[in-house]
Amino acid sequence: MPAPLFIILNAGSGHAETELQRTTIEDLLTAAGRPFELAVVDQAGELGDIARHMAARACQSAGVLVAAGGDGTINTVARQAVESGCQFGVLPQGTFNYFGRTHSIPEDLGEAVRALLTARVEPVQVGLVNERVFLVNASIGLYPTLLEEREIDKKQYGRSRLVAMLSALKTVLGSYRHLHINVELDGKTRTLRTPTLFVGNNRLQMEQVGFAPLAERIDDGKLAALAPQPVGKFGMLALLARGALGRLSEAPNLHAFGLTRMTVRQRGLVGRRRMKVAIDGEVTQLDAPLVFRVLEGQLLLLKPAPGMGQAGREDMALAS
Repeated sequence: MPAPLFIILNAGSGHAETELQRTTIEDLLTAAGRPFELAVVDQAGELGDIARHMAARACQSAGVLVAAGGDGTINTVARQAVESGCQFGVLPQGTFNYFGRTHSIPEDLGEAVRALLTARVEPVQVGLVNERVFLVNASIGLYPTLLEEREIDKKQYGRSRLVAMLSALKTVLGSYRHLHINVELDGKTRTLRTPTLFVGNNRLQMEQVGFAPLAERIDDGKLAALAPQPVGKFGMLALLARGALGRLSEAPNLHAFGLTRMTVRQRGLVGRRRMKVAIDGEVTQLDAPLVFRVLEGQLLLLKPAPGMGQAGREDMALAS
């Protein structure tokens, strides 16, 4: 008997769209005869508890824990899969879907469900910052501030890439503090002054901004770090433009390096012992110092079977 699927669907996209997603998943799995349980999360604050409960159910039944949502939702559910050791599946439903696209998981919900039915387990690496899992990236400094401002603007003006772009421009042209940090890497300590420290665990994202050689380090079991030197507001706009054009590696005064472990301390951290960190698009507070490291092969991801192209998906659609 095939392993049951324990699916968590984040309802953040709205009632009508969520209902369509729910019925699509249920209809396809029922037609395929695959046992499953589906939990719809209506309140964002309940996601962690529901993921923990469903992970326990998956472990008890030798089943698969599945996340249906954007990269933030996938991160929360993946954390429980890593901690419990159960297999993990993804139905990408976000805006960028970096994790799903990197692992060749279809963005179309129907195709993603069909791919899940014949998927094979492949261990993949995750990043950790203070034992918090990240699948795509983790960062401190300007980037978390940018994400917070973007969420405020999206609530007021709606969710679109144009709103996200204009919000980023507003944040960069506003006032913000530069980080002054000590970085311990490979047994050596160096001091960096930078607007933001970005640590990536996603090959596709690094390639898109123009760091293909550094992206290859991720495939070799490392994380990729970027830290620009202070350049002023118009200099930051130039950096954003280079990233959008896939030419960030051409930017001057940009620190870029691979790592398996790195400790970050903020200089002059007086009166507070916590730092704001963005993890896969969600902003949180973590105790200082921050320790970034690689956790290889601990996420048992269900990836589409080789050769599962459009023809294969059409054959499955006809069979179901």
